[in-house]
Amino acid sequence: MPEWLVLTLAMLAACAVVVVITLVRHRTAADDEDPSETPDVIEYMTMWIGVVYAIVLGLAIAGVWEGRSAAQDHVQAEATALHEISERVRVYPADVRDRIRGDIQSYVSHVVTTEWDTMADKAEVTERGDKLFARVRQDVTDYEPTSDFEAQAYQPLLDQVTTASQARIARAESTGETMPGVVWFGLIAGAVITIGMIFALQIRRTTRELVLAGLFSALIAFLLFLIWDFDSPYSRGVTASADPFLNLFPGAGD
Repeated sequence: MPEWLVLTLAMLAACAVVVVITLVRHRTAADDEDPSETPDVIEYMTMWIGVVYAIVLGLAIAGVWEGRSAAQDHVQAEATALHEISERVRVYPADVRDRIRGDIQSYVSHVVTTEWDTMADKAEVTERGDKLFARVRQDVTDYEPTSDFEAQAYQPLLDQVTTASQARIARAESTGETMPGVVWFGLIAGAVITIGMIFALQIRRTTRELVLAGLFSALIAFLLFLIWDFDSPYSRGVTASADPFLNLFPGAGD
């Protein structure tokens, strides 16, 4: 059974149970029962709807912000690992060292000038970036150390290549949106219900009530926009930055 169908049936079942219990209780209530002696159920429900929706909004904002922070961490880890490779190959012969550094520079330049735009527009990394990174890996792994000093540097270089590779894979996996469609359905439906409860309380047209209702609705709209903005870490307003690459490889953006 599809998940959306399970969700729909569960929501309908919950509504049906509440309606049935309410109707049964109304039919079986004593004739002398005075509803005015009980608390206003509308105000009670409105309060709890607001509380529950505030919790959901807070969790959603925390989730997308964590995803954005993790995306920035991937960029930092990849740039740092590549910089370490570039620095540690100084113990290799000049021709090998220059080749590795040149390939790293080419890869970083491609990332910050071309691949970054592709991630923003298409939510994916480029095949050219994969090939350039594979060339860097091949440069490091295929070299055979000719001295003990070079041999001691070889394994740490392989470790840095692995770290950069893992960071690149993680960066590629975090380019798209992180919030599932069913969560967006809940957020938007919750916003409609929460704002709709204002009318259930019979809001009047006084200036104070209209201003508060407008500010309340604007706040919810702002929070939903904030979630949407953070949801795609590389393509919207407050995005993960390529600054770690540019700071460690100053000429890459030229």
